Amino acid sequence: MNEQYSNRSFWEGRSVLITGGAGFIGSNLARRLVNLGSEVTIVDSLISKYGGNLYNLDGYESRLKINLCDIRDTSSMEALLYDKSVLFNLAGQTSHLDSMTDPYTDLEINCIAQLTLLESCRKVNPLVRIIFASTRQIYGKPEFLPVSELHKSSPVDINGIHKLSAELYHSIYSKFHDLSTCTLRLTNTIGPRMRIKDDRQTFLGIWIRRLLEDEPIQVWGGTQIRDFNDVDDVLDALMLAAMSENLDAQPYNLGSKEVVNLTDLANQLIRIHGSGKLNLIEYPKTRMKIDIGDFYSSYDRFQDATSWQPKTSLYSTLKRTLDYYKSNLPAYI
Repeated sequence: MNEQYSNRSFWEGRSVLITGGAGFIGSNLARRLVNLGSEVTIVDSLISKYGGNLYNLDGYESRLKINLCDIRDTSSMEALLYDKSVLFNLAGQTSHLDSMTDPYTDLEINCIAQLTLLESCRKVNPLVRIIFASTRQIYGKPEFLPVSELHKSSPVDINGIHKLSAELYHSIYSKFHDLSTCTLRLTNTIGPRMRIKDDRQTFLGIWIRRLLEDEPIQVWGGTQIRDFNDVDDVLDALMLAAMSENLDAQPYNLGSKEVVNLTDLANQLIRIHGSGKLNLIEYPKTRMKIDIGDFYSSYDRFQDATSWQPKTSLYSTLKRTLDYYKSNLPAYI
């Protein structure tokens, strides 16, 4: 944790609402903010497919408020929002394949719920600072690398379309209703408390599960290049965006200078674990249709505006994550 990004004098006593707060990023953020003295309220529906896990908040239950509700519940959200200083808007459906097989649910969670939430902010707390977690998926297949915010938006799946729509909702509410919003486009975020029971959140999660259960890692294709951010570096960015109210509503990429192809990533994970094997397999046809190929981001715009940059090496993140699940595996499978 970088003290520049986690300014205790800013966060101590500050009232914060985190949607998706029992999920991967949300729970890590909640734990950090509680440690800094913030008054934290989390909202999570705990729908089984979407990553919420109360074990992520183990040891913190008495130090924050947990509301088990859906952000589409207007009356509940208005009651929770009215006195909050910062809203970290992290709730969402993340599975790209699920969005193609069940587009209406993705629409409800990633669009309608976002519009409902912004309307609630407008009505009961127009001064709240809103940080929205979006995704690199809105770009689609890159035309140049690294991908900057100047790259056109051309999503290859329903999830990307809906995430882009949610970004635009935040932008419009900033321009027309004067809400204070900022959008961060996340790349592959990894670390302790991410979903590992399946690949709905990230492929690395299911790799880790297979490795710890002595099953071979299945690597599709294997040549695709990716970048990764440690969840702690993402928390730095989210908190810095919240503190930097001069940032406008335009989107900002996160990312890393460290890039790796999937085969090398799997081999590195196996080396860190000390055992394991991988199977290179042909990319499934249904997945290939929505695969974006090589992708890594330029985070220059956000760095120029805030001085943020990732601090954690990929090796350190992989080791820390493996160590966490070695000790906590039953709670995540």
